[in-house]
Amino acid sequence: MSQLSQRPADPVVGERHHHESAFGHVTGTALYTDDLVGRLTGVLHAFPVQSTTAHGRLGAIDIEPAYAVPGVVKVITAADIPGVNDQGVKHDEPMLPVDEIMFFGQPLAWVLAEDLEAAREGAAAVTAEVEELPSLVTVRDAIAADSYHGKPLSIDKGEVDSAFADAAHVFEGEFEFAGQEHFYLETQACLAHVDENEQVFIQSSTQHPTETQDIVSHVLGVPAHEVTVQCLRMGGGFGGKEMQPHGFAALAALGAKLTGRPVRLRLDRTRDITMTGKRHGFHSSWKIGFTEEGKILALDATLTADGGWSLDLSEPVLTRAMCHIDNAYWVPNIRVTGRIAKCNKTSQTAFRGFGGPQGMLVMEDIIGRVAPQLGLSARELRRRNFYAQGQDTPYYQPVRHPERIGACWDQLISQSDLEAREAEIEAFNLSHEHIKRGLAITPVKFGISFNLTSFNQGGALVLVYKDGSVLVTHGGTEMGQGLHQKMLQVAATTLGVPLSTVRLAPTRTDKVPNTSATAASSGSDLNGGAVKNACDQILDRLRQVAAGILGAPAHEVEISRGIVSALSSAKTVTWEELINTAYFQRIQLSASGFYRTEGLHWNLSQMRGEPFKYFSYGAAVSEVEVNRFDGSYTLRRVDIVHDVGDSLSPLLDLGQIEGGFIQGAGWLTLEDLRWDESDKPSRGRLATQAASTYKIPSFSEVPEVFNVAFLDKAHEEGAVYGSKAVGEPPLMLAFSVREALREAVGAFARPGHSVDLASPATPEAVFWAIEEARGQDSGAAASAREGQRVPS
Repeated sequence: MSQLSQRPADPVVGERHHHESAFGHVTGTALYTDDLVGRLTGVLHAFPVQSTTAHGRLGAIDIEPAYAVPGVVKVITAADIPGVNDQGVKHDEPMLPVDEIMFFGQPLAWVLAEDLEAAREGAAAVTAEVEELPSLVTVRDAIAADSYHGKPLSIDKGEVDSAFADAAHVFEGEFEFAGQEHFYLETQACLAHVDENEQVFIQSSTQHPTETQDIVSHVLGVPAHEVTVQCLRMGGGFGGKEMQPHGFAALAALGAKLTGRPVRLRLDRTRDITMTGKRHGFHSSWKIGFTEEGKILALDATLTADGGWSLDLSEPVLTRAMCHIDNAYWVPNIRVTGRIAKCNKTSQTAFRGFGGPQGMLVMEDIIGRVAPQLGLSARELRRRNFYAQGQDTPYYQPVRHPERIGACWDQLISQSDLEAREAEIEAFNLSHEHIKRGLAITPVKFGISFNLTSFNQGGALVLVYKDGSVLVTHGGTEMGQGLHQKMLQVAATTLGVPLSTVRLAPTRTDKVPNTSATAASSGSDLNGGAVKNACDQILDRLRQVAAGILGAPAHEVEISRGIVSALSSAKTVTWEELINTAYFQRIQLSASGFYRTEGLHWNLSQMRGEPFKYFSYGAAVSEVEVNRFDGSYTLRRVDIVHDVGDSLSPLLDLGQIEGGFIQGAGWLTLEDLRWDESDKPSRGRLATQAASTYKIPSFSEVPEVFNVAFLDKAHEEGAVYGSKAVGEPPLMLAFSVREALREAVGAFARPGHSVDLASPATPEAVFWAIEEARGQDSGAAASAREGQRVPS
């Protein structure tokens, strides 16, 4: 067992602890970025001047009327940017437009004022000359216009065409599905000021402080060491604060530079939704071939991601989607083409799963559709196609521990009493004409690591003070997921001290440099490895000191729960005594830790390699009840078995599984982004820009029965203390909800009917799917008319 994976005899990791800021969250004492405004004086407030067209040629901007508004101090336009006018990393995303407007709601200028209301009034007074240009609003528009970002990508493995010729069954289809709004509780927020040393200090709600620092640096035209970014904590991120915060931070920093005063920028909910990117919607076309026994023989698919107006993170999102189209199933012959549609709307960005859910959804939709036509249950069709030992992915990475897919599946079937419930549901459906139930089980196989290899590194700084207390800073950011708590437990376990001995400092770029985003479910792996590395360095020095105190060899020294001992010594000392002795011996009591994920390699041009450290596995069973009259449904019960390895903090992992599942169910069943596709001046305007028009899951969508279990005997060798990532994979377990809805809809039709279900599967979509299913019966029309007379 590797040193990284091996746990000591009495570890703090694995214990159930609440979130380190839980009491602060519920009492309101936990501070967020915007709470820090009151600690500075003379703060200016920023408000955007937004475009009211989706695509246009920008002429002169008249900012003078804004200065007539009392309280307005400065109006910032592109002409004020001293460095590079770009808020992205692909140099295709002007922070403020110079000559072309690219989406409805794009900021054309920003007004800084003494208070927010003055800034709002000032923004309303600014006018701009705009020549409206033709706009592409949907991914279908972009495909028809051949409008794409960059070049297509391709995965090509095996002999696809000859495999189709040999296939006993071949099916073809198309599937278009929507994106998702992050709807984090805390909207985009930052606070910037310039200190007495001309350092630009930025408090930012960002998942990637180093990249925020980089963007601010090049916008201002100053070196990175003049910019410090701190992230205290976030009120949610979900990927929406991986790339999107950079431009806002740069604007606030620029305002602080220009005025010499602190600048606060916080978007209200409407501006946050209309100005920031979403999960990518996708269009897919596919062809799949099966053997007579129901084994997948070949797949040929084209995935088109709805990228929006600029690249942002669309390329790696598309790459991950293509790499996850197989989900848990072996496809020996496969060809996948990927494209990024260029449209006139917000630049779509990272969202929990980062393209993985979109790729996997295509495969799960295919299986759900074709299973009835093959004369098999979807459950059986899925099980027959699971990966087995020795098989590899479409990009040639061997699948390690594929038996865990079946282990999750079998453990779940047993724990959920699935087979008995299937029989109960069949009996229920036979005796109920207008209400049907459906039950589905779906698997998850999700690769863990950034698919940009260089991002797979983390850093940490661990300080031990003379009294024995420990302060940890690491490069990961806290967005509610409990990463800080896990790092506290890793540090306490490695050093062998009680959890109360360790404290965590806010994430900031002048303490831990060049870190990666807290994303790709890799926060615990990367930062945990770095924290452990720093602690191990300190521990190696302390063992030498302890050996002298105890009169025993250094390799025998053990520290557990603050007590220092050795096998060949009857003597013990406390942690505090050891640290005191080490200090007087002038032993270094601090360390900078580093971790890089080994064994990764990836060739993007060939779409081939081993981009993932390991795969996380899971399975979920969902049961729904559907009403034929209006398509409304209830999620009655959910059972989950998920592979978290040896959990670092089980209570937190449980919360992540539950929360990820519900967020996934929201994307697949409720959350319906709608842009105005008309030819009116409002074309391209996001219509669903508030909680009143964009429905996210609430308590009413939580299943009545919700059982979550961890996979048994799931230690992951080569990962920090044998744990596995848990942030993103549970979201895809929600495929089971959508597939359960498909099963319920199918119960209204004759056996063998293939249900085509829209995504999101809103009640309206379910209603029309039921109507189509019932249309398979000759008496469906009469039954429908009768049903309209019995709305109850």
